[in-house]
Amino acid sequence: MKMKLFTLLLTTLAFSSCITFYSGTTTSSAALSSNNYKYIAKGVQGTASVTQWLQIFAGYKHTLINDAKNNILTRYQLKDNQALANITVDLKDDLILGTLIKKTKCTITADIIEFNK
Repeated sequence: MKMKLFTLLLTTLAFSSCITFYSGTTTSSAALSSNNYKYIAKGVQGTASVTQWLQIFAGYKHTLINDAKNNILTRYQLKDNQALANITVDLKDDLILGTLIKKTKCTITADIIEFNK
């Protein structure tokens, strides 16, 4: 009897639907209120993705955002007086085989600016 109850509980847990909401803002310490900067590059992008089976673990979106930002910083190494500005974060979920497999892709787009000395 205990084994049937355990199997039923485990099956219910494995096939239950879960919804994860992400909310947050991205901030940049670059103050663009005055004309003391110039654009070095516009629209640079960094991406990161994760594939989940059964969507068991939550809280991975912050890691995806950090990985995508690090992808930008690896390809465009910032020099002195440079910063990322106008940062946008796009998250896209693709469901495969219903809700069994979920692929989440994070794309960050930003501009690189350089402040006048």
